[in-house]
Amino acid sequence: MLNFNKKDIMKPYINKLPFILMFVVSVFITSCVNDLDTVPIDEDIATAANVFDDPAAYYQFLAKIYSGLVISGQQGPAGNPDIQGIDEGFSSYIRQYWVAQELSTDEALCAWNDPGLPDMSQQTWSSDNDFVTALFNRIFFQVSMCNEFIRQTTDAKISDLEGTIKANVLNYRAEARFMRALSYWHAIDMFGSVPFVTEEDEVGAFLPEQISRTELFNYVESELLAILPDMVDAGQNEYGRADKAAVWMLLAKLYLNAQVYIGENKYSECITYLNNVIGSSYGSEFESNYQDLFLADNDTAEGIIFTINCDGAHTQTWGGLTFIIHAAIGGDMNAGDFGVDGGWGGNRATYEFANKFTDLTDSRALLFTAGQEPVITNLHDFKHGVGITKFKNVTSTGEPGTREDFPDTDFPVFRIADAYLMYAEATLRGGGGNAATAVGYVNQLIERAYGDDSKNIDQADLTLDFILDERARELYWECHRRTDLIRFGVFTGADYVWAFKGGVAEGVGTASYFDLFPIPSTQLGANPNLVQNTGY
Repeated sequence: MLNFNKKDIMKPYINKLPFILMFVVSVFITSCVNDLDTVPIDEDIATAANVFDDPAAYYQFLAKIYSGLVISGQQGPAGNPDIQGIDEGFSSYIRQYWVAQELSTDEALCAWNDPGLPDMSQQTWSSDNDFVTALFNRIFFQVSMCNEFIRQTTDAKISDLEGTIKANVLNYRAEARFMRALSYWHAIDMFGSVPFVTEEDEVGAFLPEQISRTELFNYVESELLAILPDMVDAGQNEYGRADKAAVWMLLAKLYLNAQVYIGENKYSECITYLNNVIGSSYGSEFESNYQDLFLADNDTAEGIIFTINCDGAHTQTWGGLTFIIHAAIGGDMNAGDFGVDGGWGGNRATYEFANKFTDLTDSRALLFTAGQEPVITNLHDFKHGVGITKFKNVTSTGEPGTREDFPDTDFPVFRIADAYLMYAEATLRGGGGNAATAVGYVNQLIERAYGDDSKNIDQADLTLDFILDERARELYWECHRRTDLIRFGVFTGADYVWAFKGGVAEGVGTASYFDLFPIPSTQLGANPNLVQNTGY
């Protein structure tokens, strides 16, 4: 049986589950012949018709859904990709999401010259961009897996299950709906109006209709509210699986960005669900050492609400933390200090981002400057820019991870620190929170950063500009920056520029339509129901 526990995690390569999923997902994505409905003669080949004869398969399928955020194929780390048109190593969900959320901002630029990648660092992408296409395909591959699991766990189909097994499957189904909502939130945020499919759609080849951004927002909101009764209580689920607090955080994210997504203010709703998160067991958990949140044993760190689990022995991928850690090492940096076997000389931060740390005694300023030219005048020279030492494959006690090539470090999707900063922002935006409480939450982060209260702020210091910079200092390289800059109105345009924004070394303003990525041209060519985003 698959296991979500840290050191025995999601092993999709050692049983027949990959073949099950290749079947059920390919039926949805590519089927155009009735022959796919045929039950194979070989009794060792599982299909959607018989896979759930073994109740353990529900858990295994759920594990595949979770691992779909990090692994990129059925073999790992390369050789049999889930999606086509891009090298499997590039195609990992979290790697593609990280590229979109970070390389498009001041927090990271990549030195590599792979086709389409420099465009991601310069806000010059088009509908033909390989990375935009891979992100889109990865999102909808994940949605299709969730749909299939939900389709196979309707009340009617699990009516024969009893007791604990049935209760567990109800939890699993709610988690699959959460995971689908998470991917659809990424679609809302990244692409806006997208094709829409659920478990209600028949399996087989068809052309999905496009749904508006507002309609998809409403759907995701309704799904998250509907699943809450069946989610495991906050802090009570297995590590790496979503619980009620993860649902509350995703609702809060949806509401915090509602003004961008649907033109409506939902800051009070945001405060409501943040209060739930902060009032849960996570609210009393606060890791005292900032870097411990990003090390190989961060599964023991306090205050992480939901993670994408990585493990050197069992989740071998060139995406995930393998990419985030290796690609950040170059120049005069010593790979051994990071617990890995070498650096790829790819990602580093801009001078504009590094300047957010006005005081380098801030323990979050995990920057590397030796031998680096802070001002980037050559996009393709790793030594132009500021190195980032935040994520490492070593433990909090200094021990190396399981392997040097594939890290054990997990990726934190939601943290309590983010909830604190969201509460402060929603309060400032009129959501009805308590200003003194907001200041207290922010000062908790500052006191951890400096080790005492000498740098604490008062209520007059708590402004939206301060919050944007504090979010950068606390949450950099955790896939928040693009969404944050758009919410604050400075991702595009000329009000805030950084190195190579707009394709110019000193940075220039860009057109507002880059606030959304384009629908890939391959999708437009295959589905006449789709309309391109404005500007592309």
